[in-house]
Amino acid sequence: MLSGQATRVARATVRNCFSSPVQATRSYAVASSAAFSAVPSNHAHKVVVIGGGAAGLSVSHQLLRSGQFSQGDIAVIDPSTWHHYQPGWTLVGGGLKDKNDLRKPLAKLIDPKLKFHNDAVATFNPGDNSVTLRSGDKVMYEQLIVAPGIHVKYDSIKGLPEALADEAGLVSTIYGYDTCDKLARSVNQLKRGTAIFTQPSGIVKCAGAPQKAMWLAYDKWARAGLLRRGDRDASPIKISFATGLPVMFGVPKYSAKLEDLRRQRGVEGLFQHDLVEINGNEAVFAAPGGEKVTRHFDLLHAVPKMGPHQFVAQSPLANEVGLVDVDDATMQHKKYPNVWSLGDASSLPTSKTAAAITSQAPILVSNIMQMIDAKGKPLASYDGYTSCPITTSYGKVLLAEFVYGGKPKETFGKWIGIDQATPRRPFYYLKKDFFPWVYYKFMMKGQWAGPNGFNTRI
Repeated sequence: MLSGQATRVARATVRNCFSSPVQATRSYAVASSAAFSAVPSNHAHKVVVIGGGAAGLSVSHQLLRSGQFSQGDIAVIDPSTWHHYQPGWTLVGGGLKDKNDLRKPLAKLIDPKLKFHNDAVATFNPGDNSVTLRSGDKVMYEQLIVAPGIHVKYDSIKGLPEALADEAGLVSTIYGYDTCDKLARSVNQLKRGTAIFTQPSGIVKCAGAPQKAMWLAYDKWARAGLLRRGDRDASPIKISFATGLPVMFGVPKYSAKLEDLRRQRGVEGLFQHDLVEINGNEAVFAAPGGEKVTRHFDLLHAVPKMGPHQFVAQSPLANEVGLVDVDDATMQHKKYPNVWSLGDASSLPTSKTAAAITSQAPILVSNIMQMIDAKGKPLASYDGYTSCPITTSYGKVLLAEFVYGGKPKETFGKWIGIDQATPRRPFYYLKKDFFPWVYYKFMMKGQWAGPNGFNTRI
């Protein structure tokens, strides 16, 4: 929780909101334009962080703020030019944000005391505590943190890359910088027909995001008179939600609320339907029992499958599904004690969100410092905390917060005794305005710990 004056201010703000009637792609696979060294060389650092995304920058700056490291002791490795606030892409798809406002040059976000290797990883060599870069350079480490995120596999759906490239077509996805604004244009264009929103089975960044896109589109069409709330047959536009999951959401409490919302609004649920192909205006799904189901659409929001980067999946650090194999509580590698992982690339069995990283990073930093100091104390434990603010309309958000096992752990429920499964206006402004602001202003500088507030102890 927050402490001191920060607590009093935050609580007062939340209470005022509730009494009022109002309320990053950082792709590791994208190389920088910077020239690489022609002659391979060796570098040595106390801590090497793979990835300059939400996880990598949070943990590297928190380590730096500990005061225990000198210039160049900590290195960040990432080939990207831009760092993106990826949770904001849903807002872009809903017409609420400009995507250009949600990205910054990666190099400018990295503290000058950190060494930035603007290069890609070729191989991990945990046997000799080194990483080989694509340029051929070798980077030695005492402690290694692996946080390069995961890869969006556009070609996992046959025909999707071509459909996204068609500017006149109404196929979009919020899971990429180049395409997230296409959804808003498509929603504005559609006046009649069938709109299908999909969600894949398996690994996915922010499992609530596919629904966020759908509910914002629903609300826009309803306000324009193109949907009859709860009367699907009388609506000019008909919405279907096709998900590879058997339920609306992975946490029972929030799934029940979203299922009620789906029924009340007349949205068709196609459960255990995994999108595998787009052929013109037809979507092909893999359904239960091996059946292939083909559905016509006039608008399609498609979410590709996702998975680990190959340089992680094919390394000695990976588990059987290609994620970095770490302990669920300590985030320490199960085989190599000086290797750690957090965020989307890790095997931590919780939803892959920026909110999860706010809880993971301080614990991982504490544990690394314990290892470096060799005090022999027990390592701190992560309880699986994550959060997913689901926009259910323009002006309201269901704020899901939970830990391992799908157990709710609601910040505002503890503070002021409310049920966060009920969509509320103050949560909307947290999602739309507060979170993007705090992300770049504090989280990327190692000064924000999510529900625990401003990180003043580091």
